Amino acid sequence: QVQLVESGGGSVQTGGSLNLSCAVSGNTDSTYCAGWFRQRPGKEREGVAGIYTGGTILGYATSVRGRFRISLDNAKNTLYLQMNGLKPEDTAMYYCGVRGCAGSWTNPGFYTRWGQGTQVTVSS
Repeated sequence: QVQLVESGGGSVQTGGSLNLSCAVSGNTDSTYCAGWFRQRPGKEREGVAGIYTGGTILGYATSVRGRFRISLDNAKNTLYLQMNGLKPEDTAMYYCGVRGCAGSWTNPGFYTRWGQGTQVTVSS
């Protein structure tokens, strides 16, 4: 059973930074794809960034490109999301997910496991 545990969320002011972590444990395939999503109250879950365990970055949401960076430490089985230049509109619950690599990284329906989420709040 694959388990994902996020951490690193919190409250910051506009322009601040946070580094989210997602520890992946359990019986994962040697290669897989992973991603960060976020969900605001009353909104659908939206893709923020996706990555392949081989190191290839699959993409970023337009709204975060140039401010956020996704990375994966295979030795630690940990996924990261470095978030810089945070804005109030980045406020959301952030989730990490893993999947096989078929289909678009932006589609939450392709993800087979999710973490419990970590809250990010950005104040103006």
